[in-house]
Amino acid sequence: MPKFPEPPSSESLARIEPEIRLINSATEATRLFSSRGHYPTRWNAFRYFGPTASRFDHHLFDRNGEAYHQSRGIMYLATGNEAIPTCLAEVFQVNRIINRVSNSPVLSAFAFTRSLHLLNLTGHFATTIGASTAINSGARPRARRWSQQLYLAYPDIDGILYASSMYGSHEIIALFERAVDAIPQECIFHRHLNDPVIETVVQETAAKISYNVV
Repeated sequence: MPKFPEPPSSESLARIEPEIRLINSATEATRLFSSRGHYPTRWNAFRYFGPTASRFDHHLFDRNGEAYHQSRGIMYLATGNEAIPTCLAEVFQVNRIINRVSNSPVLSAFAFTRSLHLLNLTGHFATTIGASTAINSGARPRARRWSQQLYLAYPDIDGILYASSMYGSHEIIALFERAVDAIPQECIFHRHLNDPVIETVVQETAAKISYNVV
């Protein structure tokens, strides 16, 4: 059996007791998003268009097999002391070039207004459900199909906790729209990526992981 097969049905997954990681209220989270371009958004907005190429988009295709704007929304976040480097490594992994201008990227941080219940895919539970930790780094279309089934199987989870494949397995949150009430009215940090205030962390991260900066 392959380490990262297609997912079983949501009904089969629902028979497995989920492993939940509790994220406390007031925990600070960081996100890096585009304020212009194909999928422009705001610091507090979920992306309801999808699925895109992102790993755990749980959106469905329309009848023509195309992505579309729907009721399912997603937001990708990192927490902890390495949150900003993790965001940079993940977002710019395709070309390994940190582009501080194209699509006007913005770094924002905020504190959750309530605790979150996240399905923990960083360890053995990924094997328990029939996959492996390869779900964090394997084929993204397949990971998205897993996310669709996990979303249905565990209606009480706020999202998925998984490990970055680009920055030392640092934990990342794929937050479902179910957690919209956990997003505050105001952020605590909001800077465009070309802001001199964050020049140092951008350059240091790029040097550490051998990315270029433009």
